[in-house]
Amino acid sequence: MTFSLAIVGRPNVGKSTLFNRLVGKKLALVDDRPGVTRDRREGDARLGDLAFRIVDTAGLEEADAASLEGRMRAQTEAAIGDADAILFMIDARMGLTPTDRAFAELVRRAGKPVILVANKSEGRGGEAGTLEAFALGLGTPVPLSAEHGEGLSDLYDAICDALPDETRPEEEVEDPAEAAAEADAADGAPRRPIKVAVLGRPNAGKSTLINRLLGEDRLLTGPEAGITRDSISVEVDYRGTRLELFDTAGLRKRARIEDKLEKLSAADALRAMKFAEVVVLLVDATRPFEEQDLRIADLVAREGRALVIGYNKSDLVPRGGIATRLREEADRLLPQVKGVPIVPVSGLMGHGLDKLVEGISKAHKVWNKRIATNPLNRFLQQVTDAHPPPAVSGRRVKLRYITQPKARPPSFVLFCSRADAVPESYIRYLVNGLRETFDLPGVPIRLTMRQKDNPYAE
Repeated sequence: MTFSLAIVGRPNVGKSTLFNRLVGKKLALVDDRPGVTRDRREGDARLGDLAFRIVDTAGLEEADAASLEGRMRAQTEAAIGDADAILFMIDARMGLTPTDRAFAELVRRAGKPVILVANKSEGRGGEAGTLEAFALGLGTPVPLSAEHGEGLSDLYDAICDALPDETRPEEEVEDPAEAAAEADAADGAPRRPIKVAVLGRPNAGKSTLINRLLGEDRLLTGPEAGITRDSISVEVDYRGTRLELFDTAGLRKRARIEDKLEKLSAADALRAMKFAEVVVLLVDATRPFEEQDLRIADLVAREGRALVIGYNKSDLVPRGGIATRLREEADRLLPQVKGVPIVPVSGLMGHGLDKLVEGISKAHKVWNKRIATNPLNRFLQQVTDAHPPPAVSGRRVKLRYITQPKARPPSFVLFCSRADAVPESYIRYLVNGLRETFDLPGVPIRLTMRQKDNPYAE
């Protein structure tokens, strides 16, 4: 039986470090400064033979409910409400603070089992703070060092004591991954959700859009630019289409990024893009297709991901002829992903969500598309009859045959007599022909020229 734990505490006590330690990956951003984590992040954790869901939360702070810190606290309180037990963390080296005492009372009122963790207890520097933690009245503190992995066996025992029914070993517990694989094999169709990364400039409305798809305020939003720092993963079943959405930090020009934390956030966003299958580039309708939008789109194409452009805040601009203008502008500015789906949406008002999910699903199918060798070679014959490759140094280039070795994105290999002599303009002509003939809009197409060895070369 699985269960969930929420890690809570004031800022900079090491909650994200413990989260990374339990999930076995560096998923959450970690820095020396307080207040790095803002959204709550979930992950699959393991400790010994225990497998459970762990939730990293923002540091608890006293603040007005309408402020950014107040909205962060509301997210933490929501995580407390959803969890089966709470890991309340303090800094053993600093000892108890008035903030620790105030929020210990908040945790106590939640009525959930509480495990008191005294982090940074390595060496003798944390002994006094660990003993002082008894004053909170939350039970025996567990001395721990999340950074060095010390005290995890004591944490294991504390979790088993706090949740005896959930941690009791069961006979022949079925592995969820194996069960899902068996179900896929039985139905003949994969049930795995489409991995979708939502990218864009700061304050383009990425978190607001994902919240609207989820139907709840799961991600922190507001008028301030740059609220999102970590790349947060959430799953949603939108009218039968399963998606795993990654909310990412806004990407600015590299020259403008000076803060170390913003560099970490940008790197985390790019990592989410590399592991995604479809990328939704969210463009601000009041400032469409700025240079940074085009840079992000080009980066997605070079990485080989399917692309969908979401024209967000479309309720703020006049509608007359907007679809035609966007289509022409996108094809002119982004020829490498010609025909990319462009969907006017409004994350705030909830407009266009059906078309956006439909566009994601279609882009994913095109990204996975495979074409048989016979139609490909008939296509090659037609295009070379219409426009033969130009002669280079008085010698004609012979195009022999073409095949598709892989998809995701569609990748083709063309065997010819002189691979290095084929001009880039003719390669673009072939790529555009492939896109139009086999209906491959909005995805990058890889075309590799390969030369066969000449048996008479010697």
